[in-house]
Amino acid sequence: MPTVLIVEDEAKMRRLLELNLGEDGFTTLSAADAETGLKLLRTEAVDLVVTDLKLPGQDGLEFLQTVKHLNATLPVVVMTAFGSVETAVEAMKAGAADYVMKPFSLAEMRMVIHKELDVRQLREENRSLREALGRRYEHPNIVARGAKMQEVLATVERVAPTNATVLLGGESGVGKDLIARAIHEKSRRASGPFVKINSTAIPETLLESELFGYEKGAFTGAAASKRGKFELADKGTLFLDEIGDVPLAVQVKLLRVLQEREFERLGGTRTLKVDVRLIAATNRDLREALEQHTFREDLYYRLNVVPIDIPPLREHREDIPELVNLFISRFAAESGKQITGIAPEALQILTDHYWPGNVRELQNVIERACALANGSVLESSDIRLDAHRAKAANSSEPVLPEGMTLEQWEDEIIREALRKADGNKSQAARRLGLSRNALRYRLSKIGIADDAEKE
Repeated sequence: MPTVLIVEDEAKMRRLLELNLGEDGFTTLSAADAETGLKLLRTEAVDLVVTDLKLPGQDGLEFLQTVKHLNATLPVVVMTAFGSVETAVEAMKAGAADYVMKPFSLAEMRMVIHKELDVRQLREENRSLREALGRRYEHPNIVARGAKMQEVLATVERVAPTNATVLLGGESGVGKDLIARAIHEKSRRASGPFVKINSTAIPETLLESELFGYEKGAFTGAAASKRGKFELADKGTLFLDEIGDVPLAVQVKLLRVLQEREFERLGGTRTLKVDVRLIAATNRDLREALEQHTFREDLYYRLNVVPIDIPPLREHREDIPELVNLFISRFAAESGKQITGIAPEALQILTDHYWPGNVRELQNVIERACALANGSVLESSDIRLDAHRAKAANSSEPVLPEGMTLEQWEDEIIREALRKADGNKSQAARRLGLSRNALRYRLSKIGIADDAEKE
């Protein structure tokens, strides 16, 4: 709680203020004269001063001026028994934050003190925010010249030193893994492990054992015990990518780890304790998954402590030139070619592109260009974009086939994806950019049975 310095020569009033403010939770220091009050200010951390204007020796106005000279931002509330408007105005001109007239109620004094402390805190927060906005945030391998990416890195700076769970959102290819690693490297856990797992890259039946480990004999083929990702990430950070695809059964165990920091291995009975900071990522809207009942609401709120949305590349195109130079230097060195830059016309092509695949797509385009280039500068002819995707992004043709509603068109796309996948729902989900659970939900809406034989 804040510390209040009381400067009052009347012992009874001084003691009354000490007791009352102490009951309100404040730490109090007291002095009977200005000289003693100044000594305390020089040796103690004080958040607010309450002083009488009539003091022995140096009077209250001189004391007020000295205090403001020592610390211009320290709020000072003055007490005066004279009831003179002129005296109060003089005190305010000298830098007093507020004044109260004797006799006053203790409730009035507490109200004035709380108000001034709130104002001081607000001013400090505004000053910190102005400093933050004026600062340029940087991190290796992350290009953030534009305002939107600077905002992302500013949030990383603020959240990294804490143990708060972070939920990264954004389209595929925006660099969620780089942001997760930046949070880890700027945290107090930087010397600990950084363990990454992508839930879509692991079959549903194996995901639980990958996360929590298993004991010998837990299932056929478990010839020895194995530690899971949570144990491997102890004292460090676990980055769980594509959290929206985690099955409901595993979500229950994830919730328990977040709440209680404990779990059991698959097939085990011993409870294990871990100290892990979880960073989750998704390219889906988890609120939609909540509505579809494919994601637990209690887990969502446990994960969504600090959400960070990473913008798509098309929303921070000003970063494209520097990203291009970063990738050229990387892939030119790997290919052994002396590529030093990119022609203005080629850069313009890249800047104008829609980038549905975001930074990952840009990286692939530059890698391909470096492999094909003949000269020391990438030319327009070296830039090979996905013609179909580029045409689709710039097309002015109607979005839907004539005579079809959006719902009908979506149903037809789902049926076609299932046909091309020969009924394999996991493969169809990948083609559509959906999770398996989301596809099952849509199939149930259009009356296709959820048969498991082709999963």
